[in-house]
Amino acid sequence: MSARGDHSDYIAFTRRILRAMSRRIGDADPEDLEEMLALRADLDEAIVRSVAGLRANGYSWAEIARATGTTKQAAFARWASKVA
Repeated sequence: MSARGDHSDYIAFTRRILRAMSRRIGDADPEDLEEMLALRADLDEAIVRSVAGLRANGYSWAEIARATGTTKQAAFARWASKVA
């Protein structure tokens, strides 16, 4: 089984949680939106850590770019300074 297969259930679960959270916040107080916006920063940080881990495990910028739907140059420009 590929690494992707190992994580697909966890990723699907995370998506369900986010959808449920958006419904709850939509029915609640606008100030709760601040907490959801903070999650965006947490997700960005988690992506940087994931890219750093991939690089540490020998993955190339081209492989990371393919996974993100960008070019090697775009992936490098976006994350290289954050994972160095």
